[in-house]
Amino acid sequence: MTVIESAKTWLGKQYDADTRTQVQYLIDNDPKELEDSFYRNLEFGTGGLRGIMGVGTNRMNKYTVGAATQGLANYLKKNFAHLPEVKVAIAHDCRNNSRLFAETTANIFSANGFKVYLFEDLRPTPELSFAVRQFGCQSGVVVTASHNPKEYNGYKAYWDDGAQVVAPHDTNIIDEVTKITDVSQILFDGNPANIISLGSEFDTLYISKIKELSISPDAIARQKEMKIVYTPIHGTGVKLVPQTLEAFGFEAVYNVPEQDLTDGNFPTVNSPNPENADALQMAIDKAEAVGAELVLATDPDADRVGIAVRDTSGKFVLLNGNQTASVLIYYLIKKRAEANLLKGHEYIVKTIVTTDLLNAIAQKFGVESFDTLTGFKYIAEIIGQNEGKKLFIGGGEESYGYLAGEFVRDKDAVMAAALIAEAAAYAKDRGMSFYEQLIDIYVELGLYQEGLVNVVKKGKDGAEAIKQMMQDYRANPPKEIAGSKVIEIRDYKTSVLDNFVTETIEPLAFPKSDVLQFFTQDGAKITVRPSGTEPKIKFYISVNCALDSKENYPVKQAELKKRIDAITVSMGLK
Repeated sequence: MTVIESAKTWLGKQYDADTRTQVQYLIDNDPKELEDSFYRNLEFGTGGLRGIMGVGTNRMNKYTVGAATQGLANYLKKNFAHLPEVKVAIAHDCRNNSRLFAETTANIFSANGFKVYLFEDLRPTPELSFAVRQFGCQSGVVVTASHNPKEYNGYKAYWDDGAQVVAPHDTNIIDEVTKITDVSQILFDGNPANIISLGSEFDTLYISKIKELSISPDAIARQKEMKIVYTPIHGTGVKLVPQTLEAFGFEAVYNVPEQDLTDGNFPTVNSPNPENADALQMAIDKAEAVGAELVLATDPDADRVGIAVRDTSGKFVLLNGNQTASVLIYYLIKKRAEANLLKGHEYIVKTIVTTDLLNAIAQKFGVESFDTLTGFKYIAEIIGQNEGKKLFIGGGEESYGYLAGEFVRDKDAVMAAALIAEAAAYAKDRGMSFYEQLIDIYVELGLYQEGLVNVVKKGKDGAEAIKQMMQDYRANPPKEIAGSKVIEIRDYKTSVLDNFVTETIEPLAFPKSDVLQFFTQDGAKITVRPSGTEPKIKFYISVNCALDSKENYPVKQAELKKRIDAITVSMGLK
């Protein structure tokens, strides 16, 4: 079906009048937007269904949400036909239309005869994962576009383990969705009797489980007046993060009133992404005013957290996701080692684009480490595979997502914010700052530095350009990068590891994914992958060296930055 043919089907009376008017306007006046809106169907990527809100098959609207939900419902009926009842949980964030999409999803599931647990108002994504497990649900959905710009929304589907769907369920769900060829196939008229509202009593249970992860209550008691500034950046962490910090014992938590306002337009920031410095600026200003030591900022659905800490000169600096993960994982393992709680069956998990310093930390303490593809659902998959056999201490990814414990199966900023604050209190109790703890880790295990370059390619033309870039890298891979010979290439799409030193080719034990990694003779690692949630191709650059003293940190850091810049130029990205 051509774009125009697809668009004209949306002019039928099965679509509401406002939708028909908007589609007709695009047909008459905006062929480019029409093409982008209808040239394909939204697909599940590493973060599920995500796209710009608007009319069309390639946009987030009640009809694409409806088709996804009906397709998921049909798949659940097939998979759990042996059960007397199928149960699902639904949550949503603060974005425009999120409540509408969540209620649409709840109505469709309830019309299909499912028992539906719907949160009464916006809630963090990880609490949805917890609800799926707590109520023994077969699936769950959270309506969110995470940290994307305000024009986006999304739809994450979860399986009965509380983790985002992985193969084969993800592609099988899409197969069911593609069978929804007419709006009449979607059961929009809900059954209120099947919908149960979840409120504050469930929040209390969730926070109590997080509190059980605290391993330094004594340090917090001594440092309870350590000043912390927290901002939800207009999102879902607004209530639960402060409540969790209070439950841990922190008594000097300050908010940023302007950013406590839940607003899908994110009026105080250019982008509600804690990776961006400007998203934390108001919180840093507040921290300077009150004399705080730690700044915490969560994204709209509160599954990712960014932090700022004071350096050795007292100036606030932003830590990236790799740095925060390193201190957090080091703390979680070291504290257990000090208490003789490491029994030899513990492990951590990280993604292949996350700093290898986490592997070094685990190795130092005799803890096993696993690498997975990008996407927290793969970390959750490893946890599921080892459940009851090994003990998961923690995990993380460079994009500011962290997890500890096994009762949630997605990255959790509510949990992570509290544990990061605890790690800071523990460091202060030992006479050092969070920042100084990071430098100590570098001296002990090596200085690792990472860089990320995003090349944005929007729309249909952009998608085709990204596809061509990956084809070109496979057809003509670089033989050297920044003057250093490429000694190994890992292609996760073909599942092949090609080592040019040993002249051997080995299989990669990972699910197939459109990812390439280049390893150079001087120890650099460059990973290239199209984003699963945004119109961009990502280049992750990792370099490392020894660090003999704290005093040499600035010099060695500058040297590694020059290496990253040289690699960026060599790859044609600058």
